[in-house]
Amino acid sequence: MIRFNIHYFYPKVKMVFIMKAQTRKLVVAALLAALTCVATMIIKIPSPMKGYLNLGDCVVLLSGWILPPGYGFLAAGLGSALADVFSGYMTYAPATFLIKGLMALVAYFSYKLLHKKLGSLVSDILGGILAEILMVMGYFLFEGILYGFVPSLVNIPANGVQGVAGVVIGVVLVKILEKSKAVTRN
Repeated sequence: MIRFNIHYFYPKVKMVFIMKAQTRKLVVAALLAALTCVATMIIKIPSPMKGYLNLGDCVVLLSGWILPPGYGFLAAGLGSALADVFSGYMTYAPATFLIKGLMALVAYFSYKLLHKKLGSLVSDILGGILAEILMVMGYFLFEGILYGFVPSLVNIPANGVQGVAGVVIGVVLVKILEKSKAVTRN
């Protein structure tokens, strides 16, 4: 059997396909970073310890579920940190960058590890819950260092509510995107 290798005759063709895939990932990551920022800033409910509740977590999780890990980390972390900066919560921005970026990584790796055994929906839910637990604990640790650990306990329920909303809305969004064939995951 003879195989025709177009790359032998046109070596630049492979590079064009690679660049298009890399460009697509970069554009989707930038779009999700902007969407994370907007979703975080649109609805802000002040929390007791100078923070706020928001809907950005659903896009943070979505970034982890549909992007490669590095892109998802940056989209979630940058979008969330920018929302803090634009909203006047500059003190929170570095912690938010790290916490939200790590949430996207947890969502990504949980899906990769669990989806073949448990299915897509269950792995998304479990990964989302693990990521949100990381968020609650991350902000508790950060606020504990800033304000003291006992006063920071007051934000755990509020962050938990934000986490539940993030998982529910995030799972709905990723399923809609999969059903419409806008996103494919393996």
